[in-house]
Amino acid sequence: MIDRMGAGWLGDPGAIDGLLADDVVMEVPFAPGGPMRWDGRESWLAFAGPAREGFPVRFDSFTKLAVHETVDPEVAVIEYELGGEVTATGGRGSARFIGVLRVRDGRIAGWREYQNTAAIQQALG
Repeated sequence: MIDRMGAGWLGDPGAIDGLLADDVVMEVPFAPGGPMRWDGRESWLAFAGPAREGFPVRFDSFTKLAVHETVDPEVAVIEYELGGEVTATGGRGSARFIGVLRVRDGRIAGWREYQNTAAIQQALG
């Protein structure tokens, strides 16, 4: 699953949308500006479409750092790093993330992402 997510970030970010269950719950507890949550794939898509159009970074590197299994066979904790170019300036940056994923029937049913917001802000200048 994590490799397909990485391929989506590097190619077509919308490819990740196909990995989501209809009733997915996506959360970013420490997002800049406060916690964010989307209940259901359609809720996520309503946010992601416009957000992607104005996204200031083009990702060109994905590194899977670790995958940790849990006692719940549906849940894994993943550590990864995304790197890319800030489209407005040509500057480069990277940031690490931790995702807690619940996968059911081959689809992501839950995704809680913890972002390195300081690295993101530094990369964006």
